[in-house]
This record gives sequence, structure tokens and C-alpha cells, in this order.
Amino acid sequence: MPVIVSFVSQKGGVGKSTLARTLLAVAGDSMRTRLADLDPQQASVIEWEKTRERNDAGPPCEVVAYETASDAIDQSGDVELLIIDAPARTSRATLEIAQRSHLVVQPTGASADDLRPAVLLFHELIKAGVPRERLVAAVCRVLTETEEAAARAYMQAAGYEVLEGSILEHSGYRQAQNRGHAITETRIAKLNQRADDLMSALLRKVTEAVEVRAGGPRSGRRGKAS
Repeated sequence: MPVIVSFVSQKGGVGKSTLARTLLAVAGDSMRTRLADLDPQQASVIEWEKTRERNDAGPPCEVVAYETASDAIDQSGDVELLIIDAPARTSRATLEIAQRSHLVVQPTGASADDLRPAVLLFHELIKAGVPRERLVAAVCRVLTETEEAAARAYMQAAGYEVLEGSILEHSGYRQAQNRGHAITETRIAKLNQRADDLMSALLRKVTEAVEVRAGGPRSGRRGKAS
């Protein structure tokens, strides 16, 4: 069974699919990686992968649509890292995904409308038996450093870990994804560095999960996105 990293959220538009596809892009050169898109109606990551291939926008990324997380997990014996992009809402399926994941990432914006649901979702996962140490938040779509700091403090005050760094609300990220790139592959160096910093923090968490799964440290794994 692979290491399973799931991206969940109570609401849409907070950066869930953005981070999931970026992890796919940066982790794929160091381990066999697949992204399971569990939202067949929107299929946003499926369409992004098609655009990436059509535009030759970067190294190939494997994205597969599944009806359920169980299907994705059962058919993932040939990969080391399975990334699950869950639908944006809390449901029994969300709880089941989190319970079977080695790491659960929840992006959040800086507004109270984003932060309150994010904390409530993590609280629900804790009540369902998901270990707190498997839960981590990521601050996304912020406009200023002050917004980032406030969002980080809110999640930490609720008792949850927050990844280092944040993702700005910037048209350069949207334009990159429209071309099939990840947010570490924009045409603006400062944006790439910003995204790279957060993804490096996430990769360190993934590496920890890989090591725990393997029963010891793994050599040669990358701690820096590029």
C-alpha cells in the first residue's frame, strides 16, 4: 500500500486542488506518484492533466478519476504515493478518506468564512478518531503577510499544525494552471519561490509519512521542491 496524502476542505475555492496537483508535480520525480480525482462532475484535475500533456507543460503527471477513495486505494498497489483530491464538503466519505490517510492536508484562506469551517472540519476528524498529528493546514489565497500571520495564529490557537509559508492570491498562479503548470512552474520567479517554500514544507511531512510507513529513514528523498 502506498503512503496516502489526502487534500480535504469544508468549502471550495481555498486551494485544495491547487496544492494536490502541485504535490503531484513536485513529488513525481522522486517516487511513483498518482493523483486520484474524486470529483467526476468537475474533474478539474483531470482537465488540468490533459492540458499539461497537450501543452507539454512539464514532466508527465498521472491523474486518474475514481468514484470512491476505496477504489483509488485498492488500485494503487503500483505507486508509492497516492494523492487524494477529495470533494469540497464534509461527509462520511471525507471521514473515511481521512481515516485511511497517512497525512491530511486542509488548505484555508484568511477570512473567518474560511477559517471557521476549517477548524470545525479538523475537530470532526479528531472526534472520528483521526490522530491530530496527521492533520496539517496550509494557508492559501492571502493578499498580505498580515493576513497569513492572522490565519496561521487562528489555526494554531485551535491546536492544529500549519505548514510553513503561504500561497498568495495572484493571477500568475491562475495563468500557470490554465496552461497545465503547477504553481511552482509560473513565469514569475518570486511566485515560484513562494510556492516552492510551502511545497518543501509539505514534502518534509510526506517524507516523514513515507519513513514511518517504511519503518525507518529513507535515503535520497528530496526535501526541497524544485
